[in-house]
Amino acid sequence: MIPRDTRLQILDLARWAPSGDNTQPWRFEIAGDDRLVVHGHDTRTWCLYDYNGHASHMAHGALLETLRIAATAHGLEAVWRLRADSTDTAPVYDVTLSPVSGLAADPLLSCIERRTVQRRAMRATPLDSVQRTALAAAPGAGYTVQCFETGAERRAVAGLLWRNAYLRLTCPEAYPVHKDVIEWRARFSKDRIPEQAVGVDAATARLMEWVMASWGRVQFFNRFLGGTIAPRVQLDLIPALACSAHLLLKADVPPRGLADHVRAGAAMQRLWLTATAVGLHLQPEMTPVIFRWYARSGQRISHDPAIDRGAAALAERFEQIAAIGPDQALSFFCRVGVSDPPRSRSLRKGLDELLLKP
Repeated sequence: MIPRDTRLQILDLARWAPSGDNTQPWRFEIAGDDRLVVHGHDTRTWCLYDYNGHASHMAHGALLETLRIAATAHGLEAVWRLRADSTDTAPVYDVTLSPVSGLAADPLLSCIERRTVQRRAMRATPLDSVQRTALAAAPGAGYTVQCFETGAERRAVAGLLWRNAYLRLTCPEAYPVHKDVIEWRARFSKDRIPEQAVGVDAATARLMEWVMASWGRVQFFNRFLGGTIAPRVQLDLIPALACSAHLLLKADVPPRGLADHVRAGAAMQRLWLTATAVGLHLQPEMTPVIFRWYARSGQRISHDPAIDRGAAALAERFEQIAAIGPDQALSFFCRVGVSDPPRSRSLRKGLDELLLKP
């Protein structure tokens, strides 16, 4: 019998797992003396970036891996299993907790709450051999980490992100997502991205807040006043150059179902926590990966054909930079570097809000 307080402590730590735009697509249930249940959902019906729910499925994986690590603080092994009658849109994960004699706390345990996003420019301090080795080993079997760290490689990635950001900011289907996920004039947010963590200066933030009040304003500024330039410079170009490296997480075998995307999320979280452990901050750069998912599957991103043509061209450019073929499975893309801790960050909903009542 695992005490209820212990199970609550594990869940309270696990809820700090990352999710796209801090959506936290999960709810928790305490079921039985040694069992927890994670009720997942996805955001594909309203979020362009949640391609077929895969971004949410990866977030579920990050949560389950964080839960596993949190359980080791109590000498417990946590093993999850996808419930047989689960659907992709509402998967249910049954987690069994078992005491293991002599089980040590996972070395990444202390990084769970320290792990955060750094969207601003970092220092271009080269990775050292310890960091490089740790990052390469972090995801575990079945995954490979490709590192882009020379000046030429970072410039190539910066060019990719510059072009990608134009698509992101001019895509009409992306507008409602951008409009809703930022909590303006906030330093912290428990369910969105606070303005001060977005990565732009105060003047740009005020302009963005006003422009993003309507799609008509966005179109006008983009067409006549170069409205994409300031955010692309501050959010994409400069940070892409001012970092230690860009990391690309590649799956050895293409995913064949929901569980594979969940496992990719667990690998992503191990990579992120390891970056924290070796003194690095991290910023996800997932849009090029997600747009490539659309392009390589032949699935439309937008009713605007120019967006889909641009995504296809960027998928080819991404593959050229990474020297990969169109069939290579990509799971996660990010940049890492050295910086002071961010002053602003996304928080999480309280456990009382995430726990389903019996």
